[in-house]
Amino acid sequence: MDWLAVASANHVERGLAGGFMQVCHGKGGPLRRVKPGDLVIYYSPSRVFGEKDGYMHFTASGRVSSALPYQADMGGGFHPFRHDVVWDEAQAFPIRPLLQELDLTRGKSNWAYPFRFGLLQITEADGDVIRGAMGVSQISSIQKAIPAKVPDLFSWSA
Repeated sequence: MDWLAVASANHVERGLAGGFMQVCHGKGGPLRRVKPGDLVIYYSPSRVFGEKDGYMHFTASGRVSSALPYQADMGGGFHPFRHDVVWDEAQAFPIRPLLQELDLTRGKSNWAYPFRFGLLQITEADGDVIRGAMGVSQISSIQKAIPAKVPDLFSWSA
């Protein structure tokens, strides 16, 4: 499945640096829908959380690598739920040039309305368009998502 997650660019940067994703202020429920191998693309309406600076860029792309969401300790009693992600090498790209190309937004005057949920499923075609605009190679993303220590299920030993 392909997912669009929504967070400010500065929050996305933390996830990129730490190899994780987190949505909806750390709630676990939305992340339970996400499975290993799923594509996640982040959309950042702002550069900094809480500011309305009109940034509106896709800011990250990667594949989920953890089986289940887990809680992290960020101190001060905050324990958000996260998934591990293998991030692609991607460049931020503005949404506006893609509004009429994406199934999610094409022909909709209030295209950002569904983004308020923080995590929504998108079509594979939309994922491909966005990742292409971000300069992500389809093959490199799939190769990076394969864990290094996966047993060879096709070899048999006596």
